[in-house]
Amino acid sequence: MYKLVAIDLDGTMLNQYGAVTENTKKVIKNTIQKGIEVIIASGRPIDSIQTIAKEIGSRNYFIAGNGALIYDIQKDEIIYDKFLPKQKILEIIKICEENSISYNVYTDQTILATALKYNVLYYQKENLKKEESKQTKISIIDNMYEYVKNKKEEKYLKITICDDNKMVFQSIIRKLRKIEGIEVLDVSHMSRKTIKQGTEEITIEYYYTEITVKNVDKWYAIEYLMQKLKIQKEEVMAIGDNVNDKIMIQKAGLGVVMAGSTPEVTRDCRLYNRF
Repeated sequence: MYKLVAIDLDGTMLNQYGAVTENTKKVIKNTIQKGIEVIIASGRPIDSIQTIAKEIGSRNYFIAGNGALIYDIQKDEIIYDKFLPKQKILEIIKICEENSISYNVYTDQTILATALKYNVLYYQKENLKKEESKQTKISIIDNMYEYVKNKKEEKYLKITICDDNKMVFQSIIRKLRKIEGIEVLDVSHMSRKTIKQGTEEITIEYYYTEITVKNVDKWYAIEYLMQKLKIQKEEVMAIGDNVNDKIMIQKAGLGVVMAGSTPEVTRDCRLYNRF
């Protein structure tokens, strides 16, 4: 019997419009009622996950920033963290600014952006359907380097890098990989998001990667919870669709790959018979 189920959000629990369907809520709540720990394991910041955790009835823990932190919902506090040092953030920002490439800085509470583009535009459109208390916090910053440099108590989960030109994107990735002490997620496919504008559906397409401090992964955070809850690997189910879900899908007692997952996850996880 499985005692812990870790579920990704975008492309997994959420539909193409960023919502949890009523049927999904029902299934998850029934699972929780059976005594199984259901946790969200996402790349999003705390505020963006909190509202969804409440919506599905997950009341104990969730993983944010792709494993950069674990949040204890009952105690309203972070119980595990691996944040990016400010100096690394500034180094990455400098490279992005010098090469005129789009990026966003994720803190534990909000998304810092230079413009409403790519994935941040998707979150903003998602916010329009929610009451203010349930929205993902987005702050538009004019001078990101100076803002981060002068901010004293910010906790940084990750940076996302986005561009719709593959050649430009690959060039910046090569430069970022020269920075020591960081993890650059190996994403080579184009991300596609669908947003609704009136009756029209608009598709946003872009290449992206995510940068964290070294040794950050959703699975490492799950292992911490396994020890805390005295749960064995064989008692864990992990569900996801993207490269940042691959290790937890491979390592869990049962890994579930969503239909329409990224090619790398579908290809590599097939070896583990995780369908």
